[in-house]
Order: sequence, then C-alpha cells, then structure tokens
Amino acid sequence: MRSQSGTWTNWSGMVQASPQTVLYPDSIEAVAEAVLLCRREGRRLRVVGTGHSFTPIAASNDVLITLDRMQGLVALDTEAKTATVWAGTKLKLLGELLFNQGLAQENLGDIDVQSIAGAISTGTHGTGQQFGNIATQVVGLTMVTGAGDVITCTPETHPDLFKAMQISIGALGIIVQVTLRLQPIYKMKYESKRMPLKQCLQELPEIAGGHRHFEFYWFPYADPCQLKFMNPTDQAVTSRKVRDYIGDVLLENTLFGLLSELCRKVPKLSQTVSRLSASQVPVGSKVDYSHRLFATQRLVRFNEMEYNLPAEAMPAVIEEMRAKMTKNKYNVHFPIECRFAKGDDIWLSPAFERDSAYIAIHMYKGMSHEDYFAAMEDIFLQHGGRPHWGKMHSLRSSELSERYPKWQPFCRIREELDPDGILLNGYLEKIFGVTG
Repeated sequence: MRSQSGTWTNWSGMVQASPQTVLYPDSIEAVAEAVLLCRREGRRLRVVGTGHSFTPIAASNDVLITLDRMQGLVALDTEAKTATVWAGTKLKLLGELLFNQGLAQENLGDIDVQSIAGAISTGTHGTGQQFGNIATQVVGLTMVTGAGDVITCTPETHPDLFKAMQISIGALGIIVQVTLRLQPIYKMKYESKRMPLKQCLQELPEIAGGHRHFEFYWFPYADPCQLKFMNPTDQAVTSRKVRDYIGDVLLENTLFGLLSELCRKVPKLSQTVSRLSASQVPVGSKVDYSHRLFATQRLVRFNEMEYNLPAEAMPAVIEEMRAKMTKNKYNVHFPIECRFAKGDDIWLSPAFERDSAYIAIHMYKGMSHEDYFAAMEDIFLQHGGRPHWGKMHSLRSSELSERYPKWQPFCRIREELDPDGILLNGYLEKIFGVTG
C-alpha cells in the first residue's frame, strides 16, 4: 500500500481536492487496515475510481483511496454464469476478461473507463426497456464497512443490506469484490439513423419497444435527432478500424472539440454549431461483440446533469425543455441524451419501482452552465425527477427523502455501518443532512 499526496481533479476538472494522503491498497486486509487507521486517528476517507462523477462525491482533503491495484477476476462459475471480480476493475478490462471466458454482461453504459464498483455505486446505466442499471446485475458484494468489518452479502444472506449496498454512493463501506450475473458472449448490430425529433417523439413507444437497446440524441435549436439501435445478430463482425477512427475520433471528437472550443470563445455561435452538428448526424451500421459496442470514446470534456423520470414523461419533458430553450436562448450546443431503463427494487436507485427514462444534459468544459442546468432541473423535478448520483444536481437530504421511499432505512444502515462518519465528506454531509 503506497501513500502520496497532491491535487486531485475529476474527469471534467470541475471538482478539485487536495488529499493529505493517497492510498493504493492491494488486498482486502490493506483496505480494512486503512479504515481502522482512519478510525483511530479521527480521519476521513473517500474512495475514487476514475473520477468520472461530476459531483464532489469522491473528493477528499484528507485520505483518498484508489483500488487501481485491485483489478481482475477472482472466481468464475461457468455453470451458474457468474464471476467475482475485484472492485477496482475498469469496465473496459472487465469486458475483455469476461470475453476470454466466453461470458458478457447483459448491458453496459456508454463509457467504459469507470471501475465496476464506481459504476454500480452511482447507479450507472445503459439503455433498453428490458434492462435495469448495472447494479441490477450484481448478485453478491464484499465490503469493508466504516467500522472496519468485512462483510459479504447476497440477497439471501442480508436482503436489506444488499439492497442498500447495490447503489450506496460509497456511504456504507468500501466495496472490494463484486459478483456479477452474466450471459454467454453475443454479437450485436449497431445502427445510427437520422430522424426529425417530432417524428421520433410521436413514434417513441414503438421505436423503444422494437429494439433491445435504443437511445436518441436531440440537438438544441435543431430539428434532426440521432437514433441509435443495438440488436442481437449472427452476422460477422465488421472490421473497419480506419472508418471508425475517422468517424469516432476525428469527427465525433476532434472536430466536435474544435467546434466546442469555438463556442466557448464565442458563445453566441452555440445555436449555429448545434444545428450544424444535427445536420451531420452519422448514418451507418457495424457489428461486433456487445462489450465493444456499448461504449463510445469521450475525448471532449464537459459537465453533465442527468435525471431519471417516469418513462411515460419523456415526450412532455422534452417539449418543455425545447420551449424553455427557445425562450431563454441558452448558449448550448451539446446534444441531449435520452435513454430508457427497467424499474428495480434497489433502495437508492433512481429507477426504484418505476420503468424509467433518463435525460442527460451537457455543457462544454469552461462554458457557463448554471442557468441552463437550473432551468432544466426545474422541469425534471416537476415531473418527479430523481438525480443520477454521479451527475450534477442541487438536491439535499430533505428533498431526496421525498423522492426515495427507502431513504430513511438507508440512512439508518449508513449510521450503523459508519458510526464515526469517516466515509463522509462535505458533499455527502449535505446529501444525508449530517451536521457537526
């Protein structure tokens, strides 16, 4: 276990911290030792994956722990189709490790740089009406509590604790191992199409229900939107490295990055750039194994807010968002990402007990986002919105407790497992209403 200090920033650069100590444990025992040390010395700690959350959820000015040395497969049950993995394993690596064993996750988000523990703890999700967020694939967890105890829990052994742990925003303990429910490897065909937003909203139930995975992106102040589909296929994998590099890196990242920088310097160009981007939506298809298709490269940095809404609210919310944008003319050119997820029974899941739509808004790094985010958040909240735990929002304990039926039971477990509050930081104190 190595210790060092220095300035830490999240992926977007919005969150900064100056931890006094950074620890790199390489075993469960080392993690427990770190927790017990903090308890003895009255210090606080947070665990960081890749810093891909847009809130200060992982920020620490005291002790910061990274599980980068705890990656890889721990155990594999090919008959049950489950795998236990180290919590620090990055999703991209995990996909390849499972692929080599003939297994795959049923669904993933569109970014694969996060650690598996960070992804599940913040409620990271993909899209598809028949699939829950990544945490719904978890069938077992081993963690070191804030008291330094090591607990392995499953739905059978610790039903309430398990439901609290599946999405815990790092407030109950440090997850060290995760057991996942898997399926045999499978190929999918990815398709990108262009369609007027009005038509997309009119046909939304049929489109969303007609594909294994579906999402769409609509552009502020523009008419066309991008539709993305992924469906199982037996077709051969398409080898198109040069074409993908041109499309994914040069066009979707490099060119869009240059246009974004232009908008930062001349914000009034945002509407023009948004319409230009909409007119250049890529149309095409490709085939590959699932874990290689879910994720896309994100080289242009931004800040993000994402809210979960009842699935049926999607069209009305989008219409209100467009009306507000037209009225206030925000300087925004990033597309709005719209996805779907199946409801679940995880206590702090934004999709708790409801089939859901997710709407994510973005603002290029360095551009003012406050007015735009606040206006869109107000619309989300009016429609029963719940924030994604890894994305920006303004809610505090009293407001969150009204939106999460299991909020108080979760808080009681948090107090039991972290009696000294060593896993808290200033941000989590506001989230949970902890004073003193």
